[in-house]
Amino acid sequence: MSTDQPQPSLTNDRLETLKRLKAEKFSRYFLLVVLIGTGVVFFNMLKIFLIPMILAAIFVVLFYPFYGWLLKVFRDRKSLSALVCCLILLLGLITPVSIITNLVSGEAISLYQTTEQKVEEIIQKGDERLLKKIKEHTLIKSLHLDKIDWQASFQESAQAAAKLLATAINKASKGTFQILANLFLTFFSMYYFFRDGDKLIQRLKYLSPLADKYKEELFIRFISVSRATIKGTVVVGLIKGFIGGLTFWIFDISSPILWGVVMAILSIIPMLGAWLVMYPAALIMMVMGHIWQGVALFLISAVIISSVDNILQPRLVGRSSGLHDLLIFFSTLGGISMFGVMGFIVGPIIAALFVSILDVYSIEFKSHLDLAQGPYIKNN
Repeated sequence: MSTDQPQPSLTNDRLETLKRLKAEKFSRYFLLVVLIGTGVVFFNMLKIFLIPMILAAIFVVLFYPFYGWLLKVFRDRKSLSALVCCLILLLGLITPVSIITNLVSGEAISLYQTTEQKVEEIIQKGDERLLKKIKEHTLIKSLHLDKIDWQASFQESAQAAAKLLATAINKASKGTFQILANLFLTFFSMYYFFRDGDKLIQRLKYLSPLADKYKEELFIRFISVSRATIKGTVVVGLIKGFIGGLTFWIFDISSPILWGVVMAILSIIPMLGAWLVMYPAALIMMVMGHIWQGVALFLISAVIISSVDNILQPRLVGRSSGLHDLLIFFSTLGGISMFGVMGFIVGPIIAALFVSILDVYSIEFKSHLDLAQGPYIKNN
């Protein structure tokens, strides 16, 4: 009988342990549900500030060496160093942007008002020179293309393009308050990212259940894509726009600053570029009888501007972003569509992080993936 008496106590202990484990399991699931629910609400509450915060993180990564230099100057005073760094960057951004914006607005209005007159001048000079020879060509006459009212067609196209440009500038001027608000939020976030960035990164690494090597991989990919986007895309695009605008000014083409900005924007978008402006300008110069100027514009675009990528991008970026050109193209356009103008920065970064997570997935589940591909590999 003595051997049977401890059994009820042992059974009760097991039941208590099982109940405690179930309670802990339920508590954890409940905590996860509460965390996800509050996280969704928190994200919806802060999603309007997502772009300024992402831009702040990108600029902090790019200019952190400058902040580190200021820390040495101000003897490790983080708050003062962060404030001075943000003020210097803000002044360095606002001053040139405000000047260029005013010049571009004036040239866009002038272009819109004189579009019809410039098209008539191009057609008239073209009829006297190259365009007349083209119209008299037997192939053009056989296709009855000489009967088309090219002047009206060019005027309508040019007026539509000028109107579209004026509308874009008008909308941009109406959104000045929003731009200033986003700019303030970006630099406000940058201040705290500079000051407390190391603590925030350590906290994020602690909360992430991923292995340390995967955390480092994601962080390195974020830095590399940020540098590739800003240095290898924005800076190179600005250089191309500057060269194109300077070329237009040298050849006395109207609105050189406006067209320089347009070329810079086109150069930022993958697979597009300054050639979309330079080649038509070269053709117009030839039609107007300025053959050597048109040839010079064509050569400058084909040789000099197109070589900027090969010469400057390796030095500015240092290493590739690790993304395919097609993925960069679609992520850039998709980012602009979803996030607005700054989407050309945010889109490739999100794409790069997604590709990095796919790489982590392929490494972590390599054995399962190899097993799933086994029959296919054997049959081939």
